[in-house]
Amino acid sequence: RLMRCFTLSCVLEMDTTPESYLDLFPLEAIVYLTPDSENVLEDIEPDKVYVLGGLVDESIHKELTLRRAREQSLRTARLPIREYMVKAPNSRNYHSETLAINQVFDVLSTYYETRSWPAALRAGVSSGKGYVLPDTAEQ
Repeated sequence: RLMRCFTLSCVLEMDTTPESYLDLFPLEAIVYLTPDSENVLEDIEPDKVYVLGGLVDESIHKELTLRRAREQSLRTARLPIREYMVKAPNSRNYHSETLAINQVFDVLSTYYETRSWPAALRAGVSSGKGYVLPDTAEQ
């Protein structure tokens, strides 16, 4: 099975390898990002490695990434969507904190550059997810 590892550095370089993150980094350095975590990602720590779960089918695989992280004894975190965004009224009453990998990467890279969760979430969370920043909720 081919695993891809990506690291975020000061110049936002991306390195890939077929090796598992479990073989490359100490368990205590790994933070597995999953929308099902109880822990909120408050900051990006330079000595941590952030793993993006990679599953986006929230109905069939609910909590699969959280279970996988727990099986591997990894620390987990979720993006602070609930903490900074509000549910937007919409005709389908649809609200989801599950993002695609590219959206999570956009959030993380924007946060890394700006140190602003509102700016980062604006960059990565599309309005189709049903969440907006409070200042745009009325629009």
